[in-house]
Amino acid sequence: MKTWLLAFLSAFTLCSGLAQDTRFFEMRTYYAAPGKLDNLLARFRNHTTALFEKHGIVNIGYWLPLTNSENKLVYLLAYPSREAREKSWKEFGADPTWQEVAKESEKNGKLVAKVESIYLQATDFSPPVKPERSEPARVFELRIYQASAGKLDNLLARFRDHTTALFKRHGMGQFGYFVPTEKKDGAGEKLIYILSHKDAEACATSFKAFRSDPEWVKVKADSEVSGSLTVKDGVQSVLMAPTDFSPTK
Repeated sequence: MKTWLLAFLSAFTLCSGLAQDTRFFEMRTYYAAPGKLDNLLARFRNHTTALFEKHGIVNIGYWLPLTNSENKLVYLLAYPSREAREKSWKEFGADPTWQEVAKESEKNGKLVAKVESIYLQATDFSPPVKPERSEPARVFELRIYQASAGKLDNLLARFRDHTTALFKRHGMGQFGYFVPTEKKDGAGEKLIYILSHKDAEACATSFKAFRSDPEWVKVKADSEVSGSLTVKDGVQSVLMAPTDFSPTK
């Protein structure tokens, strides 16, 4: 079969939701230095995102928590592979334009106090992860589940077979579902996903209806006969607004 046809079929299959997205993803969280969040956002808006693309890094989405006392910027990137990720970041760091931008933007002090990064792969039930815009911009919700020991597969099965359909029933947009690629510090026992809502009130309304849905009540009870699938206090939820330069809104 000709190369171009194989490429077309591969792209068609992915876009049709018939195959798992096998790209390598990275979620990065930057904690801006005190008083520097606006400067950090300006650097991303005016320079960093374009330099990422120059070096083969795909910008998926950039978000700020609605309650942002820690001055966080959360963003999601995609690469063809782990090896491509390492190559792209090496080239980005060595780019003279980036070096000049970094130097100029930090002449009055560092913009970032702390960086967190987690490598991810899409689950087999995740929709295709791609930038998408909506007018007006939506509110997004980052949810992180810490699975009970040995229960991650059960948790994923519950999402695959039941939860995702129930989310859709109750009006929640589903942007992407991921698991960490590494098990460091228990990270391998996590499910990380992003939902979208019209606004914060719509989020609360949807989850209230979801939690009281008789089908969900039964599914949850049946799936937890042998114990909870998540650890105590193991569910985190952060509502986020897209930045003005985010490809996803």
